[in-house]
Amino acid sequence: MELAIALDLATSQENLALVESLKEYDNIWLKVGFRTYIRDGKEFIEEIKKINPTFKIFLDLKLYDIPNTMADASQEIANLGVDMFNIHASAGEVAMKTVMDRLKNIPNRPLVLAVTALTSFDNSGFEKIYGDSIDNRAKEFAKMSFDNGLDGVVCSTFESRAIKEATDDKFLTLCPAIRPFGEDSGDQQRVATLEIASQEGVDFPVIGRPIYRDANPAQKVKMILDKISTF
Repeated sequence: MELAIALDLATSQENLALVESLKEYDNIWLKVGFRTYIRDGKEFIEEIKKINPTFKIFLDLKLYDIPNTMADASQEIANLGVDMFNIHASAGEVAMKTVMDRLKNIPNRPLVLAVTALTSFDNSGFEKIYGDSIDNRAKEFAKMSFDNGLDGVVCSTFESRAIKEATDDKFLTLCPAIRPFGEDSGDQQRVATLEIASQEGVDFPVIGRPIYRDANPAQKVKMILDKISTF
């Protein structure tokens, strides 16, 4: 299990201050999402690498477009030197194949994950959009992703075990909405503790607000890493 920290603060300066406070840790991922990347661009990624070149970066843009456009964007993302990014599984098999074909000759290409169901959905809201339960569709999306050469999926902790059973134990699951020690769930519907994440075989627990809203984020990260080390 490898910790991924969401850099979702309101300014570049706040995010970089958080990263600076964590520079002693070599075994963490940093998640750069929509707001941060749109505002701060590739220069922000370069600033992270200056603080600690060993930090691994997950660019969380959830690509969803026609296949060739997704492949073009994926190639540009790979050129940024990030370590992982994601697409929407609901873009379909052709999009998945086109993306992975575009990346196949890139040395040390980034990991590619597919988003199954956003963790802000409850089952009722999901069914209105997709016409099926979260459990069923998440598993179907995961199988499609696995069959088309992706490295894993973004899912909730509560789908992780079933997805691995339907694909392969080494098929990666990255799970947002982790509240490591039972913190407030906020706007997330399907939250889990680190213990549950471990039991469900989660590879990457994503933690944001419980870290950056803490009075001492670096200490909170230490507590989380210490907890992970016990699993």
